[in-house]
Amino acid sequence: MTSISGKTSIDWAAFASRLMPVETITETVLVKKRSRDFFWYSPILNEELKRCFGDLVAVPKTVAELKHCLSVAYEAEVPVVVRGGGTGNYGQAVPVDGGLIIETTSMNRILEIGDGLVRVEAGALMANINRALKKSGQEMAMFPSTQDIATIGGFVAGGSVGIGSLATGALREPGNLIALKALSVEAEPQEHIFHGPDVLKIHHAWGLNGVITEVTLRTVPSRDWIACMATFDDYEAAYAAGYAVATSAAIAPKMVSIVDARIVGYFPRLKGHLRKDRDLLACYVPSTDVPRLAALVDEHGGNLDLTLDDAAREARNIPHVFEFCYNHTTLQVLKSDRSATYQQVGVPDPANTGAIARLRADLGDDVWTHHEFYRLGGEITAIDLPIIWYSGRERLTAINRTYTDHGFAVYDAHANQVERGGLHNADYTHLAWKKRLDPKGLLNSAKSTAWQSVMDLSPEEIEAMAVVEGA
Repeated sequence: MTSISGKTSIDWAAFASRLMPVETITETVLVKKRSRDFFWYSPILNEELKRCFGDLVAVPKTVAELKHCLSVAYEAEVPVVVRGGGTGNYGQAVPVDGGLIIETTSMNRILEIGDGLVRVEAGALMANINRALKKSGQEMAMFPSTQDIATIGGFVAGGSVGIGSLATGALREPGNLIALKALSVEAEPQEHIFHGPDVLKIHHAWGLNGVITEVTLRTVPSRDWIACMATFDDYEAAYAAGYAVATSAAIAPKMVSIVDARIVGYFPRLKGHLRKDRDLLACYVPSTDVPRLAALVDEHGGNLDLTLDDAAREARNIPHVFEFCYNHTTLQVLKSDRSATYQQVGVPDPANTGAIARLRADLGDDVWTHHEFYRLGGEITAIDLPIIWYSGRERLTAINRTYTDHGFAVYDAHANQVERGGLHNADYTHLAWKKRLDPKGLLNSAKSTAWQSVMDLSPEEIEAMAVVEGA
């Protein structure tokens, strides 16, 4: 069997036989399908990654089978990319160097539900975790809008915030990630357990530095959440109302999203349910807080169009409200027009509605803002995930410059290396653990700009670079 990627010289039929009894996928069309994630949200990443494929897919069902895959890959020095549901937006799961794709979705058991925690295998779907938790009167502290197809291992390796982060903080906040188990890539892969703050040595490293097998997460008591949608005559009023909801001492939302009216026009399943051509505030609040939300919306000149519990939502054939927030908002637009893309932009002062107004005035008609509020370090902050009508790299660079000129931080959604996106800098602690757990550098190494410069150092020497940089 020849190389599908064109980047390896291995006899892949022989390699597949060495993986037995682990299930493998060899059909070219299926291997190529599992070589993709949602990188096509970005026209730049689409051009860079659309011809990058793996050579073979392994589907282990147990930790023992996964260890076998890693051992065989280590001996043959085969590049490895670990894949969950493939919902990442930056090509995290794309095998740039070809090689072996390990799909974790068959390692999906829910191992333990306790008071305030759930312990699961890395391939468990988050929607299934939430369903299992419901019986105990609990729910996940946060989950992404893609919960129906996203795995918890993928979320921990590549995610940051989601529905619930307004109440409980980002995934990296203390207590949200309780423990992780990860395997090394060696002749005899070893299991490493990370507790408490040590989970950050593995979290959000795009699978560079160990193969996550098990996650223990914080859970919270279930509440009678009501999905609410309010419309406003201008964006600034919607944003101000959203900030007021997010920071209110009398309302306890788990999500607040503000969406430009032009984007709302791409939500066909909301037509007839909302006032037309209005900017949108979408949120979840406990049922007891709906009257206070209604009063606040009215104070800001808005109209509370929808208040739905799950039964009412299903009766009216309306999707979950979280399907119109975070990057599901981008997906709703892309379903109709692939010429759109997006960006990720940090808001320096979420209370400053005037700064939002001045920025929007300078952005131009090809940038439609969309803000999400969440909690970081105990404080409410916001991120803008705008729809951008892409007309080329030069214009995108100019849009980014407009944001930065206004003091807003751009976290590049069009970059395929972990240091060029949200981190902005090399995380030498991550790379030190990569050297410990992946000494040959087989795990997704193309996704780090810094790995080549440190790969010949010892873990301790790499870790010392983190100390120097933080001094």
